Amino acid sequence: MQKEQYDVVILGSGPAGLQAAIHAARRKVSVLILGRIGKSSAFNAHIENYCCIDGESGAELLKQARKKAEESGAEFVEEDATELRMNDGGFLVDAEGGGEVKTKSIILAMGISRNKLNVKGEKDFLGKGISNCVDCDAGFYRGESVAMVGCGSAAVTGALTLLFYAKEVHLVCEKVDVAGHLIEKLEESPIEIHAGRKVVEIAGDQTVNAVVLDDGSALKVGGVFIELGAKGATALAGGLGVALDSETMRYIATNRNQETNIPGIYAAGDICGPPWQVAKSIGEGCVAGLEAAAYVKRLKGA
Repeated sequence: MQKEQYDVVILGSGPAGLQAAIHAARRKVSVLILGRIGKSSAFNAHIENYCCIDGESGAELLKQARKKAEESGAEFVEEDATELRMNDGGFLVDAEGGGEVKTKSIILAMGISRNKLNVKGEKDFLGKGISNCVDCDAGFYRGESVAMVGCGSAAVTGALTLLFYAKEVHLVCEKVDVAGHLIEKLEESPIEIHAGRKVVEIAGDQTVNAVVLDDGSALKVGGVFIELGAKGATALAGGLGVALDSETMRYIATNRNQETNIPGIYAAGDICGPPWQVAKSIGEGCVAGLEAAAYVKRLKGA
């Protein structure tokens, strides 16, 4: 991190986050984006229905947007956020590399995880031993053996959190993909790492009792946590009391200014709900960036 404090911190570098960064930075407030464009769902897409381009790869679109954001003054750190906290009228953002950033405003633009294992038993045991949220469900597995499946920051931080509850924690991962700070914590922990392995089945009776790996071995566990990306917006924001939509409780609730129920926190893009379109994400990112910058300037009396 180049600085320890920014006016606006944006979590996510997909279309919504990048557009928010462009507009906020052009309002001359300091902007930091946490995230990797390669992890955006738009990165591997071919975009044909956006009015301003005539067919283009998502990767190229995001690269151009990042360049524009940097030219506007935004700074990038290719790490995920691992925790959000209140701090003296503002917020603290912990990054997976171990850095801590103070900010007056946060824009949540991490998208949503649509990734599934697509293995036998996954659908059958969802909610019956399978969870996608450590912060929500860890307490149900006190004294049990559990498995965490995933390679990113959400999986590693989740596995470390599970150590406070479970008697044994397994991390199943083809290749750990996190910054050095988290790798050090992982290596120093008693977590049993199953590197280079894949889950091929989640087994059980009424609830989960085992995870079968691709080498034929089986881990006897009472719970399986699946975290296949960055720590989700709902998990991060939940600790701050950010409200979800009342209908599905899956998306961040915002008004027309992309404001959440917490002053200073905005949201944009897929985490605000469907349709899953680049045009929607860019429009919401524009509004969120402008509103976050205006909020910061009001606080400064500018």
